[in-house]
Amino acid sequence: MKMNVLQHSIHEGIGLIGEWAENNGYEVNVYQAANNNVKLPEVIDTDMLVVLGGPMSVNDDEEWIVKERELIRGMLMAHKSYLGICFGAQQLSKTLGGDVSSCPKEVGWGEVKRLSNIIPEVPEKLDVLHWHGEQFRLPTEATPLFSSPLVENQGFIINENAIGLQFHLEMNEAGVREVVENDSEFIKGNKLKQSAADILKHKVPEMNKQALFAMLDYIKD
Repeated sequence: MKMNVLQHSIHEGIGLIGEWAENNGYEVNVYQAANNNVKLPEVIDTDMLVVLGGPMSVNDDEEWIVKERELIRGMLMAHKSYLGICFGAQQLSKTLGGDVSSCPKEVGWGEVKRLSNIIPEVPEKLDVLHWHGEQFRLPTEATPLFSSPLVENQGFIINENAIGLQFHLEMNEAGVREVVENDSEFIKGNKLKQSAADILKHKVPEMNKQALFAMLDYIKD
């Protein structure tokens, strides 16, 4: 089984997704996708596609962003597994006809509430890391999964094999530290009113890993 990962920032890696992949026998290949010269993987060579976050916008006029959506569309048409996180969730929404727009800057730890029981192992509430200033609109055929007080649409599932999450369940302690240290300017003026120190002293809840693994188990072939 092959998991292909599209990475857009060297400071946002696969984190806990890598642990799940190893436990489930997936070979992991990481593509530095934010480059018009990078050749993306083929659908036929991909059992699960993971599209990570990044500082860019899906609305940017870049060739590679459009090519990513073509790959995502191919994965959906082949009914293959897909997980999009932050930028990757917004790409999934836009691929399916949703739009992406600005929202209150939600950066730091905050609660999301589960909206669906479609994956019963996912807790009713999660304390997750947010790191975004844009939001997606739910595609027509989507089942909403999560919501937060600041941003209504925090997650959705399509056809039981594709999930988009606005927040970051993939980050372990090292991942949180890396993104805080390398993207500290983005923390300023956030609506959760947290400083870099506040974010770093908050431990990653164990149930976040459990929820992430439950979702990956659900969408895998």
